[in-house]
Amino acid sequence: MPLIVLPTSQLLWVRVAALLFTCVAFSVASHGASLIHGGMADWCIFCWAFSFACTLLVLLVELFGLQARTPVSWTNFPITIACYASLLCLSASVIFPLFFLKDQPYLGETRDYRIAATVFSCLAAVAYMGEVSLTKARPGEVAGYMATAPGLLKVCQTFVACIIFILVSDPVSYNQHAALKWCMAVYCICFILSMAVVVLCVGECTGCLPIPFSKFLSAYGLLAVIMYLTATIIWPVFQFDKQYHRYSGQPSSKLIAAAVLTALNFLLYLADLAYTARLVFVSA
Repeated sequence: MPLIVLPTSQLLWVRVAALLFTCVAFSVASHGASLIHGGMADWCIFCWAFSFACTLLVLLVELFGLQARTPVSWTNFPITIACYASLLCLSASVIFPLFFLKDQPYLGETRDYRIAATVFSCLAAVAYMGEVSLTKARPGEVAGYMATAPGLLKVCQTFVACIIFILVSDPVSYNQHAALKWCMAVYCICFILSMAVVVLCVGECTGCLPIPFSKFLSAYGLLAVIMYLTATIIWPVFQFDKQYHRYSGQPSSKLIAAAVLTALNFLLYLADLAYTARLVFVSA
């Protein structure tokens, strides 16, 4: 029988706070916010429920001292979950009030429930950011790859790519030109490779690659920067230039958001390449 370990650390209390905040957020939203299932309502509930479930799993594993028995790298798994949870709760904290509080005719108790869900979502995002800050690698410290700046950037890259997929898929806005299909290919290829790096690190499978992991990261990082640079230029040209787009009037906010996020991901990949090159040269 595993013994129950009750550590009293700042990290423990931050995780407990995140667990409570996400639990309250999705409980309040599900119980009294009068949400219609589907769309952004389901997305926000998923963000809170996923974060709650993963945090509960991390707490239980550490509570019973089962880190060595888990099939994943425990130096990489908790911080990866915390980083994804912080981004999910942050997105829910922005989306929920925009869709369910702004310009809504609801008054009284329903509005109070929605305000409470928003507040606890914001608190959960802050708690998860605190957990990432406490567990990320410090200069000179030996830590898992996902605790380093390039590892955290991989999480951000995959999350931003998922948001781009949502924006360009409803309605489909990339099949008018071959150049826009290339942009979609860039999003997909870079997302798959970044997610593959995350899975390899969390699953401790980096040694399965036919080439050294550091060389793979450097080559992929350079390729991703070049590909995203082309998408950052091509997407706004073929979406907003009147010579190429077929619709009249102003471009939709989703297309503008996709262009902004494409540029953001380019900067994330550029920073990732700089950090990776620094790590490779320092280790060499």
